[in-house]
Amino acid sequence: MVGYDPRAAQAERCLSLAEVVAAGSLSGLLTRAIINPLDVIKIRFQLQIEQLSPQNPKAKYQGLLHATQTILKEESIRAFWKGHVPAQLLSIAYGAAQFVSFESLTRFIHQATPYDTRNPSMHFLCGGLAACTATFAVQPLDTLRTRFIAQGEPKVYRSLRSAVVTMYRKEGPLGFYRGLTPTTVAVFPYAGLQFGFYNIFHRIAQWAMSQEGTNSSYVQNLVCGSCAGIISKTLTYPFDLLKKRLQVGGFEQARAAFGQVRTYKGFWDCAFRVLKEEGSRGFFKGLTPSMLKASVSTGLIFFWYELICDIMRTFKQPSGAC
Repeated sequence: MVGYDPRAAQAERCLSLAEVVAAGSLSGLLTRAIINPLDVIKIRFQLQIEQLSPQNPKAKYQGLLHATQTILKEESIRAFWKGHVPAQLLSIAYGAAQFVSFESLTRFIHQATPYDTRNPSMHFLCGGLAACTATFAVQPLDTLRTRFIAQGEPKVYRSLRSAVVTMYRKEGPLGFYRGLTPTTVAVFPYAGLQFGFYNIFHRIAQWAMSQEGTNSSYVQNLVCGSCAGIISKTLTYPFDLLKKRLQVGGFEQARAAFGQVRTYKGFWDCAFRVLKEEGSRGFFKGLTPSMLKASVSTGLIFFWYELICDIMRTFKQPSGAC
């Protein structure tokens, strides 16, 4: 299971930080390649001011199926991988930073305190802190990814390089950190809940399998991660929506083809205006594709990470350096 394991240390099978970085990066890369289409639809929903409903003819997207058909018709299948380059860079960097931070934190707490780092509360704490560290490192890539997905035709940004240069000239370095406040507020509980619930579900699954006399499997990791992803995403979703709205600030001309646009003065202005203009349901626009994405991505990220780590441990020679 993820996190520092004293039993692995006793068997001299701990992974080095470089190996953890490799496992985290690969798990992020493989997961992103699969879930990017769901991410595109989710972000389009989050940025739409009009109500998501088949009864609303003014809405660009009226539902999951309608959005899929519309994007295919107007932009071709390639549109589902808009922003894929910065998204892949984001996933690789985030996966590496998050898992190496998590493993380091759980090891430090185990060695420096009397607390058992294998319990859910410690995984919640370490998972949240690890995610905050990773978020500060990759926020510019997340903003770039959102801009690419948000733009219509004709494109404002033709390439990753042009996007970086244009944003820097027009908005300065801080432009890459738009939406950082809701991101930081949301990422700690979101990631903490992911790691915490994964720990809980993993323990339940192991107990259930031990009662049946069967061994744990990687499918178990996939299911436990999926359940943890759904719960954590649902509980923290409004912050993700606010982050996306703020990240496209100053980018309104590229949104004209998708319907109404808004300019927000900051986090609280964005929250109050969403509540006033779109109601409480406005905070949950795009929740359906987001939950699908969260279940698939969280399940896969833990599945790939555990699998890759186990493969590395299989070929690892005991070194005693844990």
